[in-house]
Amino acid sequence: MSQKLNIKAFFFNAKTDYLPYYKHFTISMEEEETAKDLLLKIQAENENFSFPTDNLFMKINGLVTEGTQSIQSIVAKLGNELQIDPVKSYRSNNGLIINDDDFMASYALLEPYASEADLTYYKTLYALHYASETENFDHSYIGDAVLILAHKMISEGSEHTEAILQAITAADSGLMDCEYENNLFNAEDHTETINALKAMANPEPEPSLCSQIIAHFSKKEKEEVKAPVPMPRKRITIENLEEKQVAHYTGLASHDQMHAFIAEKGMKGIHFSRACKLSGLTLLDDNRELAFKKAGATLLDAYDAGAEVLIVEDPAVLDMFIDNFSSIENTIGRKMIGLELLSTEDFMAQFSVVAA
Repeated sequence: MSQKLNIKAFFFNAKTDYLPYYKHFTISMEEEETAKDLLLKIQAENENFSFPTDNLFMKINGLVTEGTQSIQSIVAKLGNELQIDPVKSYRSNNGLIINDDDFMASYALLEPYASEADLTYYKTLYALHYASETENFDHSYIGDAVLILAHKMISEGSEHTEAILQAITAADSGLMDCEYENNLFNAEDHTETINALKAMANPEPEPSLCSQIIAHFSKKEKEEVKAPVPMPRKRITIENLEEKQVAHYTGLASHDQMHAFIAEKGMKGIHFSRACKLSGLTLLDDNRELAFKKAGATLLDAYDAGAEVLIVEDPAVLDMFIDNFSSIENTIGRKMIGLELLSTEDFMAQFSVVAA
């Protein structure tokens, strides 16, 4: 079956161009053809379009995609409107061809402790390296791939565990800056691996003998003391809610049901690209600036898309947004005047009142 694709393709030649630009193409593809076949057809229409012959990966609608990926699977996942970029646009030398020296520069952190088998494995993580979300906010980030390699080496019993952990945490932007997200066309979830590495790098301190004795004799007293109950945040209400443009932020969860509800009630639903991305909550203790950059990117994306109200699914994320709103604005250098934040619970409760 033939598919008609509307393509927005990245162009840049470091020798002749000052800035990158895009050209538009309408191309018919058979479902069994591949992403590489698509690139060849673009190149046939414009000889200035370039792509690598080795390590053929690209971003299609923001997802790192292999050249062998079928058109059928691409259209099924992303539709017929496709934007094609290098895996890292700012590293482009010529079209989709990039300077990928950073990939092996990250490997150099572990090279003194690595075997040939480790190197071979690392090279299979090329796409993962360029799918690293943190690198979008800090270009010095070492990449997710070297972290996955580090975990593999440690899990296999490397005698250099401490040195490996030191190498990936002492970098300008390393392990503790990773809030793992998946930007691969073929999803891979390494969240547990990253969390395990962080636990190794920052283990819980062993209690001293003295503290163990004190804890033993004060156990009964502690049991009698009730843990303080956190004060619930005051319920938020928004005037004329039903008349405002509403966006829904879920993090990694799905928000189809909420948008269906918004549409069903005749409200204006706003879609924005970071609705299902993480916003730095897990980075607050280790790198507040990076956390605020990610939070700001999410809030600003919703705001620039036209949202007047942002419904936030996770109460902890909502608290982070509200408690640090001014700091987030200062970090990103933008004011988001008029953007109101609301929990899903408060939204449903208020809308029930409005509907009644």
